[in-house]
Amino acid sequence: MAITLVNPSGLPVIDVYRQVSIATGSKLVFIAGQVAWDADGVTIGEGDLAAQVEQCYLNVGTALAGIGASFDDVAKLTVYVVDWTPDKMPLFLEGVTRAASKLGVTPVPPGTLVGVAALDVPDHLVEVEVTAVID
Repeated sequence: MAITLVNPSGLPVIDVYRQVSIATGSKLVFIAGQVAWDADGVTIGEGDLAAQVEQCYLNVGTALAGIGASFDDVAKLTVYVVDWTPDKMPLFLEGVTRAASKLGVTPVPPGTLVGVAALDVPDHLVEVEVTAVID
C-alpha cells in the first residue's frame, strides 16, 4: 500500500479524516471531479445532497477500481459543495457513510471541503476530486 494516514501529535483528531497522508508509491493519479452522474450521464439525487455525495463517492470508487486502485490509495480528497453552510454537514456525512457502506471502505484521507457558488451543471450540488498514489 502506497498511502499511510496519520494524525500527528499536537493536531486535533478528526473522526471523518486523518490530518496527514504519507505517500510512498511511484505513480500519482489525479481523478477529475466526480459529480452525481450515473454511467449514462443522468444526475442522481436531484436536490438531495446526501444522495449526490453518495453518487460522487461511488463514482470515485469506480474510477479507482478502473485503474486497479481503491480508497486505500487516496492521498487527498477535495470536495466542492454548492451554497455550503455548516448545517449541511449531517447530510454530507450521511452520503459518505452510505457510499462507504456500499464500497466496503472507510474513506478517511485528508480532505478539504470548499463552499462554492455553483458547479458546471445547475442540478449538481457537490463535486469530489481525488489525488491517489499507486505503486
